[in-house]
Amino acid sequence: MMMEKPQGAPHPRLLLWTLLVVYIFNFIDRQIVAILAEPISRDLQLSDSQLGLLTGLAFALFYATLGVPIARVADNGRSNRSRMIAVFVAVWSVMTALCGVAQNFWQLLLARIGVGVGEAGCTPTAHALIADSLPPEKRAGGIAFFGLGIPIGGLLGTLIGGGMAEALGWREAFWVVGIPGLLLAVFVWFFLKDPRLGRAAPVDAPPRLSMWASLKLLATSPAYCLVLSGASLVAFLSYGKGVWVLVYFQRTHKLSVGQTAIWVGVILGIAGIVGTWLGGWAADKFGSKDRRHMLTLPAWAMVLAAPVLFAGYMVDDWRLAIALLALPTIANSAYYGPAYGAAQVLARPDTRAMAAAWMVFAQNLIGLGLGPLLFGALSDMLKPEYGTQSVRIVLYFAAWAGLVPALLFWLGARALGREANQKEAMNASVAHAG
Repeated sequence: MMMEKPQGAPHPRLLLWTLLVVYIFNFIDRQIVAILAEPISRDLQLSDSQLGLLTGLAFALFYATLGVPIARVADNGRSNRSRMIAVFVAVWSVMTALCGVAQNFWQLLLARIGVGVGEAGCTPTAHALIADSLPPEKRAGGIAFFGLGIPIGGLLGTLIGGGMAEALGWREAFWVVGIPGLLLAVFVWFFLKDPRLGRAAPVDAPPRLSMWASLKLLATSPAYCLVLSGASLVAFLSYGKGVWVLVYFQRTHKLSVGQTAIWVGVILGIAGIVGTWLGGWAADKFGSKDRRHMLTLPAWAMVLAAPVLFAGYMVDDWRLAIALLALPTIANSAYYGPAYGAAQVLARPDTRAMAAAWMVFAQNLIGLGLGPLLFGALSDMLKPEYGTQSVRIVLYFAAWAGLVPALLFWLGARALGREANQKEAMNASVAHAG
């Protein structure tokens, strides 16, 4: 798509591609533990609840909590957001490599917390950079392009992790994905430029809001609250399914770690890439004419996905199961660009990183923090009755739960249309008075 360059910004293609690579590394290091969960569990003698803690809450608690104050720094006009990202890439890469030397649950837990601390500075800061580099009608697509790092990183993490675990071991897998991140950090430090630096601040800019004032302002927006709630529930289900569907194919369908990485990881990873791109494209194409339609695709796609997802978990042929899961994965991945694009529509220019950070906070604390953990805890509860099929039963419930965020996005679309129209009318009134 054509990229227009706002005054003072570097070429957006270079910025977007650099940030995409950063986010790919981010998700490789974040998600590789999912495909390694079974070998780690066998080696360190962990329960499903402990696996859920390692793959979710241990990372998410620090990732989500620290993201908000970091976003506050990023929204400061004097901060170099590109250099901030470089430092955080280096931190999470070192901590990922240290996961490979852990000798027990507690050491691995601390290393995963370190990964969460490092990655906390990536997403809100990157969203603010993108919003400052693209015109409003291109932002959802730009954010969705950045969001491709989620499925691409998850896919590469699954492939690399699964292949390395079978060839050398799970410890070596962490080293292989962690160490190259240091080279990426050096590249970002020297070559990624912040479009805000050197740009004069608007003379009539409103006073900068405090962290809590920005939250209060966003909380008064029904559209923002509905979108945030829908995105958080999507994250809860996606992160829970993302970890436990890999375990499910190994336990129920008896696939090896390598087979799971190749078949499940590749096919569902490609489906996630298609869905993320499609969501951003649709949000820009239809949302530019009517803001409500930024959220139309994710709302209806999730409704259609629920029964197909349930069927995918029910069938006993693993090939058919993967085929059935591909379409819902496309549908459930389409929310990223529309949801975060809507947040930028609703945010003031000086609260762009904060608008993304509060969504990241809710998504990761609820989604990544509780999704894998509660899925694992529920699996442990069902094990006495269902044995190795306990994960399958949990996934049955997760399939139909996707109808809840679909409803929230539908309501959010209506609220977004009203608020966007009010904002445009207010801006037109101010311009006319001037």
